[in-house]
Amino acid sequence: MQERSERITIADAAKRLRKPEPTVRVWASRYRARRLLKYGKTAWYDWNDLATIARCLHLGDPVPATPEARDELRASLRPAA
Repeated sequence: MQERSERITIADAAKRLRKPEPTVRVWASRYRARRLLKYGKTAWYDWNDLATIARCLHLGDPVPATPEARDELRASLRPAA
């Protein structure tokens, strides 16, 4: 089953993750987080992708190189139905 992408700005993601905005912005750039939309100066990212990056960094695990690899990681962590 395909999970639905939730659009989120860096500011909102930083609030949810309880991290400074510049930190989350660097993560999005460094790990090439999936960007869903850009309008003017505002960009919306895939919340699941940013949260997976944050999880890997918090646990000290390597961050998968692509959004697709992070999708596979999330799928492997999901409990079997």
